Order: sequence, then structure tokens, then C-alpha cells
Amino acid sequence: MPESDEIIGVIPARKLATRFPGKILVSLCGRPLLWWVIDRARQARSLQRVIVATDDQEIFDSAEEAGAEAMMTDAGHPSGTDRVAEVAARVGCDIAINIQGDEPLVEPSLIDTIAQQLSEDDAWDMATAATPITEPSDLASTSIVKVVCDRSGGALYFSRACIPHNRDGTGKPAYRRHVGLYGYRASFLQRLVATPPCELEVIEKLEQLRALYIGCRMKVIQAEHAGIGIDVPEDIARAEEMLLKLGLETDSLA
Repeated sequence: MPESDEIIGVIPARKLATRFPGKILVSLCGRPLLWWVIDRARQARSLQRVIVATDDQEIFDSAEEAGAEAMMTDAGHPSGTDRVAEVAARVGCDIAINIQGDEPLVEPSLIDTIAQQLSEDDAWDMATAATPITEPSDLASTSIVKVVCDRSGGALYFSRACIPHNRDGTGKPAYRRHVGLYGYRASFLQRLVATPPCELEVIEKLEQLRALYIGCRMKVIQAEHAGIGIDVPEDIARAEEMLLKLGLETDSLA
């Protein structure tokens, strides 16, 4: 049995992204996208280890060139969550944080908040984040996932549709945009990946619905910013502009 690392961060990284193949190594202000994510993850104080989980040798080599720890994982994994689960099982951690490899501005403080939530309150199986929706166009966008919560901040449902539905057009519902950063209690993570996709997950194309379907208690933490994800080539210029604006383009990996 591996010696336990209490909290680890895992960056699942694959080359064959459907909409933007090879994006994980695309240049962003002069260095690979993956390196930006590694850099941000390293700034999180709560993580004992940051591990890049991949099935691609070029990605593995790039991670090591950045000075990061990398693990080769099963090429047959259907999702990044399965890749995170394999690494978590191999290192024997208590909590695993799934850090998306296409989010160059992931907030280290948000990683820490999610890790702290799970480490200090065992009522939760998972933790994730959401931020208020301020743009009306975002409500209609199916690429932006919305979440509604109970009074304790537990997730009730995620959807690509606009939820809650304001039937009478009165009042101002608190619309919230899901931020794709996940923390898992290791025992629940293994249960999750051992469970087949449910009908809701298949319909909405949202893996987190499987967790809710099997009874997950998922805390949704308030985030200040949604960040920026690299989904299509057009996102590169937008991300570079944001990095320049924030003065981060001069950062280097320590």
C-alpha cells in the first residue's frame, strides 16, 4: 500500500481533445499551456504533490521539462476523472484535487479553499466552485454550466439550461456559473469512477451529475472569477490578452 499523501493535485492531460487536438502543449505567451497550469497549481499551499497524469509521452516529457512530477496512466480512460482516480489510488492520498489542464488562470487560493473544505468537514464527499453570472448572454449559452444549491451550499443540480427557470419573470434569481475545479474524498472518487454513467449525465453531457445521482454531498464554494478555459484555437488570443493584462506573461516556473 502506498504511503498516504494527505492532499494532492492532479492535472489530467491528454493530447486528443475533440475540439482542439494538441491544445495542452500549445504556446501561450511563449510557453506551453500545461506549464501555466503547473505553475498555478504549485502556488497552492495545501497540496503535498502536483502530478500531471497523461497517456502521452510528449506531454509526460513536457511536464518533466517544467520540473513537474508526471505519471503515465491507462490510455483507455474515458475521462480525466478516471485518470485522477488512477493516480489517487497509486499514491494513496486522502483528498485529490482535479485541476483542469486547459485553465491557465486557475486560482491557487481556490484550490486551497476546496482542499480546506474537504479536510475540515467530513460531511462532504466532493467540493467544487461557482461564480455569479452577470452577463445575460451567458444564461442562454449551453457551453456555460449552471448550478443550483441548497441552503447549506450543497449542489442540487447542474445544467446547460438556464436554471432556476424564472417562470413569472419576477424577482432576480441568483444564477451561478459552475467553475470546473473539483476536490474529491479519495474513497468517493473510487466509487464514482466504478459507477457507469447515468441517464442525466448522458443527456446533459455533465459528469458531475453521476456524482449527484449516486448520492454525493457536493459543496459548492463561491469563486470570485470563472477563469478562462482553452476550448478552441480562438481562445488562445483571449487568454494571452488576459495574461498580459494581469502582468503574468513574465512569470517563470520556479
